[in-house]
Amino acid sequence: MNRSRYLWLAAILIALAVIAEVTLRLKWGFGQMVLFDEDPGYEYIARPNQNRMRFGNTIVYNEYSMRSDPLLASDSCVILGFGDSVVNGGTLSDQDSLATTMVEREFGKHVRFLNVSAGSWGPDNCAAFLKKHGHFNAKLIVLFVSSHDAHDNMEFEKTVGVHESYPDAQYPLAIIEVIDKYIIPILREKLSHNSTTDNLMINKGGETFNSGFAYFYGYTQQHHIPLIIFHHAELAEVQKGEFNEQGKEIVAFCEAHNIPYISGLQIGETASDFRDEIHINDQGQKRWARFLLKDVKDYVKQCL
Repeated sequence: MNRSRYLWLAAILIALAVIAEVTLRLKWGFGQMVLFDEDPGYEYIARPNQNRMRFGNTIVYNEYSMRSDPLLASDSCVILGFGDSVVNGGTLSDQDSLATTMVEREFGKHVRFLNVSAGSWGPDNCAAFLKKHGHFNAKLIVLFVSSHDAHDNMEFEKTVGVHESYPDAQYPLAIIEVIDKYIIPILREKLSHNSTTDNLMINKGGETFNSGFAYFYGYTQQHHIPLIIFHHAELAEVQKGEFNEQGKEIVAFCEAHNIPYISGLQIGETASDFRDEIHINDQGQKRWARFLLKDVKDYVKQCL
């Protein structure tokens, strides 16, 4: 092969690499990971002021790292929602598909349903955010929980920049991200003949009941803010038709403190609402939005 053919081959390979890089970025959003920061109070949180496109979905975090649009001076009526990856939706949920977004837009201007959440956050993570930033003059606070949150206490393990779900920097090229995060792990799994599962960093074996529940109750009592706890049922609980033992602890806490309580079993969560054992899909988010809209309407009616 003469020199000109080598040059043509090199040009073709470079062109293919450029096309692949542009396609991966523009069509699939590779090279646009949601980045995270460490925090001494609540372990970690999405970096503020991010607007990403991943897998065809728009992902927005505002100046307070809420999965919500930026705050405005005209936001006269606020519902403050706290939770983990279920209410957050992750990169597989478009901003417009989130229950909090749908409820907010149903009410129209001046009413905000702010989404304060991060993957694997428990009530104590949420409580630490509330302690640091305050309640933004909220008319209502909604705490979204699952049964595993009963004993999922903060442990402050090194997470950001270590766990693949919590990166702190982008890959230099989208192609490198695809190879490193997807192709190599798949090949490694096939060669080892082992199936891997996502490490959700959920500590179900904690001995003490999560302190965040009591903090939210005490805080809302002190500041005279209504509190609702929304208890999402996991897939196994939906199939069985009842909450597990940790879920029953959450129910007992709500009943003992007369906290208004919405249950995923009460609103009819079904297996078709899930995309895995814990997280809900767009259909599940719509179900949440429908019932949330009905339950929170009285708290913001003076703003409508």
